[in-house]
Amino acid sequence: MANPLSSYARLSRAPRYSLLFALPLLVLYETLAFALSHDAIDGVRNGADVLLKSLFTGFGGRNGLIVFGALLIGWGAVLVGRDLRRSGGRLEGRIFAGMTAESVFYGLVFGVVAGQLTAMLLRAVPLASVPSAAGGLAAFDLPTQLMISLGAGLYEELLFRVLLVSGLALLARSVFGWSPRGAGLFATLLGATIFSAFHYVGAYGDPFEIGSFLFRLIAGILFSAMYLLRGFGVTAWSHALYDVFLTLAT
Repeated sequence: MANPLSSYARLSRAPRYSLLFALPLLVLYETLAFALSHDAIDGVRNGADVLLKSLFTGFGGRNGLIVFGALLIGWGAVLVGRDLRRSGGRLEGRIFAGMTAESVFYGLVFGVVAGQLTAMLLRAVPLASVPSAAGGLAAFDLPTQLMISLGAGLYEELLFRVLLVSGLALLARSVFGWSPRGAGLFATLLGATIFSAFHYVGAYGDPFEIGSFLFRLIAGILFSAMYLLRGFGVTAWSHALYDVFLTLAT
């Protein structure tokens, strides 16, 4: 008889669960972003969202957004559809319920774990130095900050874990000839460094501080580990809920 926890861990990482679980986050973020700004190009949005979409709008303007959306939804639909066919089209509500509980738990404890690791690393960084989710966005109202927090979970995980870490690992294996373990370690550390530095760039970036930089570096490593072990859906929601909880608490 299969171990229920092992079965849950395996199924919750499958595209039919992981990507469908992330779909409401995409809908919620995009709906809230449009309601607040009414402009998909010039409105205030999460930085990773802006960076990803600017690659398309730079060539096609607003039509580029259509291409981006079609690629994002189309790619996800292909992965989900293929996985559903292999599984006989079966979906279990208990899996989604478990993923929801997981994400809420990780969102609640993530800051404490990352903060304690940062304090251990520096031996002098108190938890008070954990950066606010609002960061340079404190000038915005609460709905806008919450919208950007939701976008962090979705688009920062898509950019920095799915694309960047996976791409760096592929580069290390195919170009440098490294082992999968060495390539994964390289991709995780470099990806986490870029992820941390990203928060200090742009008009709304935070002032650079070593404590907050190391906190985000560790956060990037933890999110990479979570992505590899628990899949995109749980990682995206955990990141989003962590930012939302931190925003509400500050």
